[in-house]
Amino acid sequence: MGTLLAFSFFAFRWGIEGVVHARKVQIVPDLKGKPVSAALDLLAPLNIALRKEGEEFNNAVPIGAILLQNPPPGTKVREGKVLKVVVSQGGETVFAPVVVGLPLRNAEMLLRQNQLVLGEVSEAYSLKYDKGMVMSQDPKSESSVERNSQVGVVVSGGAPPANIALMPDFGRKDVTEASSWAAEGGFQVAISKDFGALFPNGVILSQEPAPDAVLTPNPKIKLTISGRSKTTAAGPSKSIRYEVSQGSADSTVRIVVVDQYGERELFNGVRPPGSKIDLQVPDSGAGARMKIFLNGILVEERDL
Repeated sequence: MGTLLAFSFFAFRWGIEGVVHARKVQIVPDLKGKPVSAALDLLAPLNIALRKEGEEFNNAVPIGAILLQNPPPGTKVREGKVLKVVVSQGGETVFAPVVVGLPLRNAEMLLRQNQLVLGEVSEAYSLKYDKGMVMSQDPKSESSVERNSQVGVVVSGGAPPANIALMPDFGRKDVTEASSWAAEGGFQVAISKDFGALFPNGVILSQEPAPDAVLTPNPKIKLTISGRSKTTAAGPSKSIRYEVSQGSADSTVRIVVVDQYGERELFNGVRPPGSKIDLQVPDSGAGARMKIFLNGILVEERDL
């Protein structure tokens, strides 16, 4: 009986070690200074778990960001490893939230929740944002700023009067749309092509002036479009679904893609709890990420 028990014990131990050693070896990334949500996004593809061991005050690291980690960056671990982290309780610095696309009142409330103060409020006409919506902010979102700092915003005054011309937002639209607009207004447009672009031929990648900029007489308008061969099939795309979290009130959802061409807004609107948003996103190459904001707060990031 003793021999049988000993054999069973060693067989069980051998089996467990075999399972453990069959797991892939991964390199622990550097999580210091990153929000917990961003750290989870980095660890998910590596099949490494995260556990918060505690919190500490720190003036140099924004609240909610990772202060310490164990094992340290560069350590080789097997899949299934649990990383232990200490999260900063903040000090003199915080992350500036995203207030662009929110009504001014909501933006001010969100800044207060993040220990910041609404600063100078100016107004500008806009073709992109409805009247009363925040068009831009300074400092920019997700930047590290001192607690109780002022965040200045520019608020949309709505569509301009007839005597003021604004530059439309042609980002990711077909060049024919911009050409028709230019011909109607009597504007000259300089077009350059990016033959390495992943988007279909003729899609506008960047523009000058920027959207909502006031156009001067005889403006210099520059467009960079995709020069991808028309005979080449359109690049691959991904189906993306986001489900709005359950709650008692509607939420403002903003979805953007950040790639080599900058930031592109895919969706911006108010949706009820539990509703689903389905989008088709072109493959933008390595390093492209999708960011999802709920009521101005970054709630999720995905690699594309």
